[in-house]
Amino acid sequence: MRRGVTLLELTLVLAIIGLLVGIAIPRFQRVADSLAVHQAALEIVSAHRRARMSAILQNRELELTILEDTLAIRVPGAPTDLWHAVGPDGQGVTLTGPTYGLIFSPVGLTSGVSNATYRLSRGAATRTIIVSRLGRLRVTP
Repeated sequence: MRRGVTLLELTLVLAIIGLLVGIAIPRFQRVADSLAVHQAALEIVSAHRRARMSAILQNRELELTILEDTLAIRVPGAPTDLWHAVGPDGQGVTLTGPTYGLIFSPVGLTSGVSNATYRLSRGAATRTIIVSRLGRLRVTP
């Protein structure tokens, strides 16, 4: 009796593995897209909370800028950032929304045009972040 596998058996096993991989990859891609969008939304929410708390603790106005490639906190008009991080584009997530900065007062409220809606998307996964003038955030799927 011979040991080993025949070419037919090997071809059959490879065909089954290819079929299973072809079924699994799109599902994994949807999960990866959803996780990337969720992470990007959490980073924007964290940046918003950081800017608000920093304005309160430092007792001065601070500006939060949310762009596709950058999240930044700075004193309005200052050339350098107090804090910055990579924006949603770093994870392959597309951001649509206003490009103006949110100005936080020393009491934690935003001033000026501060109502904003940001939409994050990657593949079929989307999230919407709604920022109210009073500093409340709502993340919707």
